[in-house]
Amino acid sequence: MNEQSLFIDAAPLDVEDDILDDGPVIGKTAFNKLQKRLRRMVGRAIEDYNMIEEGDRVMVCLSGGKDSYTMLEILLNLQQSAPIKFELIAVNLDQKQPGFPEHVLPEYLEKRGVPFHILERDTYSIVKEIVPEGKTTCGLCSRLRRGSLYGFAQQIGATKIALGHHRDDIIETLFLNMFYGGKMKAMPPKLLSDDKRNVLIRPMAYCKEVDIEKFAKAKEFPIIPCNLCGSQENLQRQAIKSMLRDWERLNPGRNDVIFSALKNVAPSQLADTELFNFTDLEKDRAEPEPIDQNLVNLINI
Repeated sequence: MNEQSLFIDAAPLDVEDDILDDGPVIGKTAFNKLQKRLRRMVGRAIEDYNMIEEGDRVMVCLSGGKDSYTMLEILLNLQQSAPIKFELIAVNLDQKQPGFPEHVLPEYLEKRGVPFHILERDTYSIVKEIVPEGKTTCGLCSRLRRGSLYGFAQQIGATKIALGHHRDDIIETLFLNMFYGGKMKAMPPKLLSDDKRNVLIRPMAYCKEVDIEKFAKAKEFPIIPCNLCGSQENLQRQAIKSMLRDWERLNPGRNDVIFSALKNVAPSQLADTELFNFTDLEKDRAEPEPIDQNLVNLINI
């Protein structure tokens, strides 16, 4: 057995593991099943993409939202049972938005016993200065945040940078790029940064947002909203999210199929000449296999 496979619990999921209380508060049994499923999904993603290796120092990017809290909690859980040793260091980027509750994350992480850094960068002022009033600030804000975190990862010797994107984020990004960018790309579970100095991992790539929402609510994480800077909702992403939600309601399991397609790409059936050599296709006119007359007789019956 590959030692990395032990990231996944040995026991298979029970059928009822997919059945959760739909009420506002889930019971203990339902919560245990939910946590078990998230552990398995994260463990499977780690194994499939070799996300975490012996001796890794993983910088866990913690924004204060439900996704990053859940990622940290599941990774801490897996750290206790994994067959390899790796470090987890939580890092929050304080972008100096007015009203940002600076005490929330340090208090939570100290209470949880997690080593952490609070990185202070006034990207808020930069965004407000550059982006015209009324325009969406999320794009520039994201790039500045990413640059700050990449540089800090090198300073603290992090070998991997863990981001809290989940399966629904990945699917939404696929359609955003297709509908608005004319590109067929999404968020890969593991990525080498453009400068080739950082490896990004998305341990929750297989996790559903609905499960993360239930988990975060049950754990009562001190959520920090992402609207402190006054930025507008990303209307394009919201439109895609609504579309996918409608599809899933009409055809349950549709999103599972879409995500499976991302792992089952056939370049020869698309149209990208960089991915497949359409120019040099050659016919094969070798003698065909003789037809089985018995098969022909069966067909004609």
